[in-house]
Amino acid sequence: MNEVDRLAEEFLDAQFAANPLIPSLFGLPGDHARLADHTAAGARRNRETYLDLAAKAEAVDAAAVDHEQSVTRDVVIQQAHAAVDLLDSGLVEIAVSDGLSAPMQQLLLELPVVALGDEERARGFLARLSAIGSYTDEVIERQRAAVAKGLVPADFLVEAGIAYVDRYLADPEGDPLLLEPEIEVAGFAAERDRLLASVVRPAYLRYRDFLADELRPKAMPADRPGLCWLPDGESRYAALIRAHTTTERSAQDLHDTGLELIEQLGREYREVGGRVFGTDDLGEIFTRLRTDPDLRWRDGDELLEAARAAISRAEVLAPQWFSKIPEQSCEVRAVPEAEADGGTIAYYFPPALDGSRPGTYFANIYQAHERFRHTSEAIAFHEAVPGHHFQLSTALGLTELPLLRRLADVNSYIEGWGLYAERLADEMGLYSDDVAKLGMLTQDSMRAARLVVDTGLHALGWSRQQAVDYLTANVPMAAVEIEAETDRYTANPGQALSYMVGRLEIQRMRADAERALGDRFDIRGFHDVVLGSGNLPLSVLDGVVTNWVTEQG
Repeated sequence: MNEVDRLAEEFLDAQFAANPLIPSLFGLPGDHARLADHTAAGARRNRETYLDLAAKAEAVDAAAVDHEQSVTRDVVIQQAHAAVDLLDSGLVEIAVSDGLSAPMQQLLLELPVVALGDEERARGFLARLSAIGSYTDEVIERQRAAVAKGLVPADFLVEAGIAYVDRYLADPEGDPLLLEPEIEVAGFAAERDRLLASVVRPAYLRYRDFLADELRPKAMPADRPGLCWLPDGESRYAALIRAHTTTERSAQDLHDTGLELIEQLGREYREVGGRVFGTDDLGEIFTRLRTDPDLRWRDGDELLEAARAAISRAEVLAPQWFSKIPEQSCEVRAVPEAEADGGTIAYYFPPALDGSRPGTYFANIYQAHERFRHTSEAIAFHEAVPGHHFQLSTALGLTELPLLRRLADVNSYIEGWGLYAERLADEMGLYSDDVAKLGMLTQDSMRAARLVVDTGLHALGWSRQQAVDYLTANVPMAAVEIEAETDRYTANPGQALSYMVGRLEIQRMRADAERALGDRFDIRGFHDVVLGSGNLPLSVLDGVVTNWVTEQG
């Protein structure tokens, strides 16, 4: 093994040691009995490890290795520095409500997805249940220490965290941790039930008491919810911008870009809205989209079936736009009930490498009768085909590449492609009508508005109400979704920036390639190169695409 690939392997080993759930979720060998170490000492050790790996990769002369090794070297450097940025942001110290960032909620989101295909993993799952007590105490201690330093979340996020735990504790029969192994394991069910009753639920009750008794009285008010109000908030947010966008763009630059995009989208709304509603008045178009009862779902089952139908249409046309098609189709399931109230609109879980779990699109059917029918297709194209399912399944199948490049968590690439896929679906002729295209614009304006609102909250001092008001004025989403999205941006700073930043860069790379190649530009070739090199930071992807263009000449 060459030096660069060895460093990529070392980085993954460090990541798996820091969060042992990662290999379990991907069906990889690992320690399937441990949970992440959330102590301050553990964070310091991990930080030193990542900095050491970054230094070793930077010491490799990029000119002395081949193209693929150079790409891998750059991925190691970016991923190591991003891991340090995430640690330096201290997000784990204040994240209390969001399933994608808060350590207590992450367990209930990720543990139920782990396949228990053999006795080792089944016993490991029991060991993890047993460890939830000490895991919880680590999180409480870390967040208690943060309170002493003035690092506290907004009060509405604390209330959401309390409500989350209350929902979990109120439904022991629907506990998402009531897993069954795929094989017979003696005594499993009895021990699982004992641990849930004697360890897990008491641990979550302790965490609820901490939130209610210690954190709630110190929480920030709703008019000061962002990082900019906290100690070192500016540097913490800058670290998260770097980690999630893989760029050095400033908060103000991103904010201004979002404002410009919202203005451009207004013109598209007027054009399509004129055909659908007979008016080019933006306020009237938004009102019709928000209030028309025909644009609501009857129930969650109807929402899920519509998503499956859109994905099926996309699968039929995909070979015209991609030469490599994932072997496995995408499953569609409802967001788990414990996560649905206040959770995001939808998300995707990639397949396990060992085949134990298919790629799955989770759609939120909570209060389905208040959710919009017209956005369903755009969301399905983003999360499944030609979006994340194509992207992440393809990456996992690139067995000739180092595993790091197949698994790297590069938000701007991953979410940028998902948003690119929504517009690509329009080129592919996948939207069923102009109403569905208004749904595409709704999703587009939400991602543009994220640049405005995320930076507004965390850099410019916006209140929660300012964020809600801006989204209400510029994105024709349902009120339940606007409030949930606002809380998500507050709870997980910077993550929402990655979508539009990544989409704009992929579109720029495509436009540059089209100009350079002219009639020789092949859209399937472009998509294959964008998806065929693994999960790459934007600057690294740009170099890969540039190299492809040169080779075509």
